Amino acid sequence: MSTAPEEPQSQNGLEPDLTTNPKPESESEPVAQPEAVPESVPEPEAKLEPVPEPKAKPEPVPEPEAKPVLQPEPEAVVTDGADPKVEEVVEAAIQSNNQTSAHPELKKDEGSRTFTMRELLGGLKNDQSNDVANDSSSPYSYSEESPQEQHSEQNNAAMELINSVTGADDDGRSRQRVLTFAAKRYASAIERNPDDYDALYNWALVLQESADNVSPDSTSPSKDALLEEACKKYDEATHLCPTLHDAFYNWAIAISDRAKMRGRTKEAEELWKQATKNYEKAVLLNWNSPQALNNWGLALQELSAIVPAREKQTIVRTAISKFRAAIQLQFDFHRAIYNLGTVLYGLAEDTLRTGGSGNPKEVSPNELYSQSAIYIAAAHALKPNYNVYSSALRLVRSMLPLPYLKVGYLTAPPVGKSIAPHSDWKRSQFVLNNEGLQQVNKGEQKQSISGRSGEAAIKVDVPDIVSVSSCGDLTLPPGAGLCIDTIHGPVYLVADSWEFLDGWLDAIRLVYTIYARGKSEVLAGITTG
Repeated sequence: MSTAPEEPQSQNGLEPDLTTNPKPESESEPVAQPEAVPESVPEPEAKLEPVPEPKAKPEPVPEPEAKPVLQPEPEAVVTDGADPKVEEVVEAAIQSNNQTSAHPELKKDEGSRTFTMRELLGGLKNDQSNDVANDSSSPYSYSEESPQEQHSEQNNAAMELINSVTGADDDGRSRQRVLTFAAKRYASAIERNPDDYDALYNWALVLQESADNVSPDSTSPSKDALLEEACKKYDEATHLCPTLHDAFYNWAIAISDRAKMRGRTKEAEELWKQATKNYEKAVLLNWNSPQALNNWGLALQELSAIVPAREKQTIVRTAISKFRAAIQLQFDFHRAIYNLGTVLYGLAEDTLRTGGSGNPKEVSPNELYSQSAIYIAAAHALKPNYNVYSSALRLVRSMLPLPYLKVGYLTAPPVGKSIAPHSDWKRSQFVLNNEGLQQVNKGEQKQSISGRSGEAAIKVDVPDIVSVSSCGDLTLPPGAGLCIDTIHGPVYLVADSWEFLDGWLDAIRLVYTIYARGKSEVLAGITTG
């Protein structure tokens, strides 16, 4: 089975404790900025929170809020190799404050290139020297004689916002100094060539990064004003270059950050809708982006909490599909795995509260709680040191069919006869844990995964798995076909519905991924205590 690159019924006889409502991890991540992770967060009380994606830095995951509510986790901002990475520039600035070098003249197309720390710092020092000697000699001063007066005025408005940001501490101030200097370069490039979409995109990143640098107690400028200005730049850049997928991605993150400031209001609803549209464009232009899919799911999850009840379930199920798509692109993408758990937990609560549709084929609330716990347990197994995952796991562990990770029914052929007539296939119980998938023989529901029984049963050991996939084959009985390819040959099974099949596919893939990452013992500890 291929895995992502290394980095990376009953609930055990208990009803779920509905006083605790897990919370998903947060979302928000532009394509060139890091993911913000709170220093410390109080232990969740009863809900799980989603984990958002960062904008363009390392991959930190925000801790849950005071109340545990399953919350999604956002992705970090990433940019093309050709695009400047503001975070790298900023970090280099902090580490290289005493470097000096010549400040190269800005060429016509330089607005779209990445400047090294040496160039930015050297240029910044020269710029400051020129200001002391003669302020009017600065190449970035905006005079009334400029041939691009209109652009100068727009640039001045944005520069005033950036110049007002001071940073909360010494590192923040050093970081903002470099961002301000970079903004001047992009402003100069745009004045010379208003159609320079790369410069517009890079300037938007600077504005977005500056918004993250605003001190929490600062009122001038507001974070929202910087994000609004960044959104304008992204809008201009994407009008000039409609295929700039990174711009759509980071723009969506900026819009999401603005929506979060507005709570559950009509204005926030409109902003979340805009964010989902931009994530959709980013994914259409770059389908191979699990981060964009994860953040898209997070934005939909936030939107579902604001829209009228009649619209909620459709949006929630769309969010589930985005998280699942992200995991299928990267099996060990723990943020999307966790976030899928949080949205399923919320769906379980809603289904329990409303009583569901009464359709016997619909997944029951108990099954949804159990599915939710599987994803949260898998996220914890992949990242055991993440406090948010540990806290959420404490809330949902009792919802697992312990000592197994998953228990359910599949229709299976007689052992060793995968092409037997349909009438010979029997629906029977299967159990899954860190060691593998095992068919439970009738009358021996309590037997262990080791399968000590005189009667033959289907068993798939995790190390033997090559791939897991859905399959549609006329030789299989009616239902949702499941194929587990192993080193000993394929094993064919049939789930009761395609929705149930998704749960089996994900669970088996996750167990294999955890094994491939050397974390099987962590998963075993979760199921056995």
